[in-house]
Amino acid sequence: MHDHSNIKEHMKVVGADGVHVGTVDHVDGERIKLTKNDSPSTQDGTGGKHHYLPAGLVATIEGDTVRLSATGQNAVDMFEEAE
Repeated sequence: MHDHSNIKEHMKVVGADGVHVGTVDHVDGERIKLTKNDSPSTQDGTGGKHHYLPAGLVATIEGDTVRLSATGQNAVDMFEEAE
């Protein structure tokens, strides 16, 4: 299990394959909240939403990048939307 206290606001989140997944808004318990401005839904013009990822997906933290153990697409498939 990775130490989630090292995850900071505005860090980039990438999949194990290097694909950009999002940008950290903050850590909320055992979930990483991603900024809505960097949400995949923003890129298709439908408006951004906050998404959460399980913090257990974190493989490493390298500088200002959080690298996940899942591929980018698998991580996006695991998104939970904020209520």
